Amino acid sequence: MFDIHCHVIPEVDDGARNWEIALQMCAMAWQDGIEHIVATPHANDEYIYDRRYLEETLDLLRRKCGGQPALSLGCDFHFSFENIQDALTHPGRYTIGDTPYILIEFSDFSLPPSIDGQLAQMMNMGFRPILTHPERNPILQKTPDRVLEWARAGCVVQVTANSLTGRWGKQAEALARWLIDQNAVHVVATDAHSTNSRPPILSEAREQVRKMAGDMVAEALVRDNPRAIVKGELLPYLPEV
Repeated sequence: MFDIHCHVIPEVDDGARNWEIALQMCAMAWQDGIEHIVATPHANDEYIYDRRYLEETLDLLRRKCGGQPALSLGCDFHFSFENIQDALTHPGRYTIGDTPYILIEFSDFSLPPSIDGQLAQMMNMGFRPILTHPERNPILQKTPDRVLEWARAGCVVQVTANSLTGRWGKQAEALARWLIDQNAVHVVATDAHSTNSRPPILSEAREQVRKMAGDMVAEALVRDNPRAIVKGELLPYLPEV
C-alpha cells in the first residue's frame, strides 16, 4: 500500500513529536503493509514550510528507518490566498516529490467564493489538486455535492482511512461512504499524526472499502492510485462520478 498523507517528520508540525515517535510510526506503517509514505507537513499560518530543511530531515529519517517504508516529501497545503500565490510562483515547492500532485486542505470555518476559480487556475498551471479529507470538513458535510463537482472538474479526492472506521464521528463516516458510493473517492490515506489515536494504518480502511465496493476498488484506493500519484502518473482508477 501507498500512503500519500502522513505527518511523520518529527518536530515540524502537530505530527510526530520526536524522533522516537517518527520511527515508531514508520515501523507501524511497514508492519501494516505500507511500503511508501509521502511525508506531508502542514503549510499554514501556524507552521512554516521550509522545503530544503524538510528534505534534509526526511533524508535523515529515511536513513534511520532503513527504507522501510520508502519516504518522499509532499505538503499539507492550506488553501489560503498567500499559499496559492506562492505555489503559482514556485510550482515545485509544495507538490508530492517532483510530480504535479498537491494535497489541498480547506478551512473548516469558511470557503471563499473564489474557490472554484482558484482551483481552476491551479489546474490550468499544471497542478493536479488532491482534496484532503472533505468528509471531515463541517461545511462540506452540509454541502457534499460540491465535492462531486470538484471531482468532475478534475480534482482528486482523498478521504481519511479512519473516517471509514468511525474515528471522526458518524457524519464523517457517512459522508466518506457516500462519496465512495458516488465514485468520488480516488485515494484513502492515513493523515497519521501519531501511533495512537491517529496511526499510520490503512489495512482496516481497505477492508471497509472491500466490503462496500469490492477488491478492485479497495486496492485502487490504497495501492494503484496512490502509487500512480507518487510516480506522477495519471490515475488508473478514475470512474465517472
